[in-house]
Amino acid sequence: MCNAYEQHVKWVEYTRMMQDLELGVPTQQTELDLPQSDMVRINDMAPVMRVAGNGVELAQMNFSFPPGRPKGGPVFNFRSEGRDFSKSGRCLIPASGFFEYVGTKYPKTQYRFTLSGAPFLAIAGLWREAEGNYPVSFTMLTTSPGPDIAPYHDRQVVVLKPEDWAAWLYLTKPQSELLRPLPEGSLDVEMVREGAK
Repeated sequence: MCNAYEQHVKWVEYTRMMQDLELGVPTQQTELDLPQSDMVRINDMAPVMRVAGNGVELAQMNFSFPPGRPKGGPVFNFRSEGRDFSKSGRCLIPASGFFEYVGTKYPKTQYRFTLSGAPFLAIAGLWREAEGNYPVSFTMLTTSPGPDIAPYHDRQVVVLKPEDWAAWLYLTKPQSELLRPLPEGSLDVEMVREGAK
C-alpha cells in the first residue's frame, strides 16, 4: 500500500486552487507551511489540510498514527469501508503524486500516480492530536482499487476530486460517495524505477 508520496505542490498552485474552491488560505500562512519533499515516508513530518475556525489551514503532522497494539507497526493506511468518520478529525493530504511498488524482489518496480489534468491531488485522511510522546499525526484512508490502480495493487488510497475536498472536510456528502475509487482515466501512471527481475 501507499507508504510514500511526493510533495512538490507549488504555493501559487495551492493558493489558486483554494481560492477557486472558496476554501481560503489563512493570512498568516506562507509557502513555508507547504515544504517540498521528493519522498514523504512513514514518520516524516508533512503538511495536511484541516478545518480551523471558519477556514482551512495547513498543519505539520507526523505521517502515521502510533501503533494500535503493543509490538504493532505505525498505522499509515486506514481501511475506510464500513466505518463512520463523522466524529473523526478529517483532513486532506496534498501531494503532487503517490507511489506504489510492484514485485517480490528488492528493489521493487516503482510507479508514480498523479491526478490527470490537475496540478496536484489530495488524499482523504484522518488526523489525531498528540498522545504521550507521539506527535500530532495523520493517516491515509484506503478503499478497493479503481481501474487505474487495480493492475498494480489490490488496495488504493482515496484520492478526492477537488470539488469534493470541502465535502470531506465538512462532511456535506455521504461518506460512501466520497470514499471510493475515481473513474477510469482519472489517474495518470508512470514507471519511476524498474525493479529486480
